[in-house]
Amino acid sequence: MKHSLMVLSLLLPFTAMAQQPAAQPAPRAAAPQATAPATAPAAARPGTPAQQLTPAQQAQLDKQNAEMSAAALQAVRLVDGGQAAQLWDGASAVARKAVARDAFAKQIAADRSRLGALVGRGQPSISRVRFNAGAAVPEGLYLNVTYPTRFEKSAQPVRELVSFRLDEDRVWRLAGYSVRAPGT
Repeated sequence: MKHSLMVLSLLLPFTAMAQQPAAQPAPRAAAPQATAPATAPAAARPGTPAQQLTPAQQAQLDKQNAEMSAAALQAVRLVDGGQAAQLWDGASAVARKAVARDAFAKQIAADRSRLGALVGRGQPSISRVRFNAGAAVPEGLYLNVTYPTRFEKSAQPVRELVSFRLDEDRVWRLAGYSVRAPGT
């Protein structure tokens, strides 16, 4: 199955085709189960049974990480440009049900205004988590891209998070955006 990242523009929905490596089935627990960044070998993750990816699986995972990092960068650049409402337009239905478009855009604008101008953004890290029924967020597989980001009004880098959800049609769509100062 071919997987590709759809181009994000102001006219197209914000999506990426799903890519799930066969060697990483998601756990089936009631609580969320986070996975370590995909680049860490399974044996190096505490509490994780040793599970080696084949070279083809690792290549597929690396490709997905690169595509989702590019999608997240497009998302943060829209936020940087004051166009957060555009993100909501292409977001997952579960995200659009959780918050109205105007409230989404206003909250992001308020958070970013409080932090001041963007100074710099570090290298992203990627994690995956599955939330099962009964969790605090809607059930599904999520991919999170996190940046250590510096803003003029924050002495420490903040955590800038772009979350994607694998929707029922097997398309990754935006699930959320947030910025959090250390300790919050």
